[in-house]
Amino acid sequence: MRNWSYFLSLIPGLLTLIGNTSGGYWSWANLVFSFVVLAVLELVLPSNKHNEANQDNTLPNILLWLHVPLQLSCVASLIIGIANLKLMGHSMAGAVLSTGISSGSGAIVVAHELIHRKEKYWRFAGQLLLFSAGNFYFYVEHLKVHHKWVGTHLDPATSRYGESLYKFYIRTTIQQIRSAWNVEAQGLAKKNKSTFNFSNYVLTNILLHLLIAITVVIFLGAWSYFAFLLHALLANFLLEYINYIEHYGLSRNTNERCTEIHSWQSDKVVSRFFLIDLSRHSDHHYYASKPFHQLITYDRSPELPTGYASSIYLALLPPLWFKVMHARLQQYHQSNKIMQ
Repeated sequence: MRNWSYFLSLIPGLLTLIGNTSGGYWSWANLVFSFVVLAVLELVLPSNKHNEANQDNTLPNILLWLHVPLQLSCVASLIIGIANLKLMGHSMAGAVLSTGISSGSGAIVVAHELIHRKEKYWRFAGQLLLFSAGNFYFYVEHLKVHHKWVGTHLDPATSRYGESLYKFYIRTTIQQIRSAWNVEAQGLAKKNKSTFNFSNYVLTNILLHLLIAITVVIFLGAWSYFAFLLHALLANFLLEYINYIEHYGLSRNTNERCTEIHSWQSDKVVSRFFLIDLSRHSDHHYYASKPFHQLITYDRSPELPTGYASSIYLALLPPLWFKVMHARLQQYHQSNKIMQ
């Protein structure tokens, strides 16, 4: 049943689509479901530490493909719903928030899986999902910088000990954009190409976003694009929130291999199956090429106090986050005889 359980990840997107096309109080459906219902369920449901995995990729691949049209439909229904006045006032606010949550916890999570695939069509699908969520740096920075330097001072996406979520969000966003641009510029320089050409992934995405912005404003109105922009800001804040909790306070030397002890993991049922096992992040960094439905849990890996859906309430309150996580870090280092 493990592979079937991942289909739960479609629910937030489906609720978003229903809300965007129905309007009214339905537009708040995914916000309430993801930030209230799932957070509570995560606190009361037990963890699932089973490592059994079906090697057949059929169901997981079908699921990944289903997320692509679902995400595009969610974003399109938000923009069109505002343009035709289906979404106004509180329903527009609810739709923006629900779609932002769906993009941040659904589309970007699936994109993260897809960009790790070797096949070009999978990577393109991942890039498309990132584009729909307004992200133009993650594809380059995550693959070429984060996985190489995670846990070291060279990784912009690793949260430092004592760093709040808010400080991390500002720092990491600026540094990741700069890092992605530099990676592209250096790669093009090695090919004797100018930084400013269409082979630059970051530049091309920025130009395409500008083109989309102009098109939406002209044909669908400024409010439609403003809603898309707000949704993208929320989606990418959730992306960096996930980065924040996945590596908080864990470090390694630059010449030390990244293993299962350098990322936080959670086996909470909600995080596992609604986020296609992104919460088994320790194994993902240990073996980056391993598909999500084969990730395992480790006894040596540090455990988050709860899952991703409920940890956000701790992270949004830095004093509470520090109190819980610093005690957990101290206990973890002591139990594993690792120097902080």
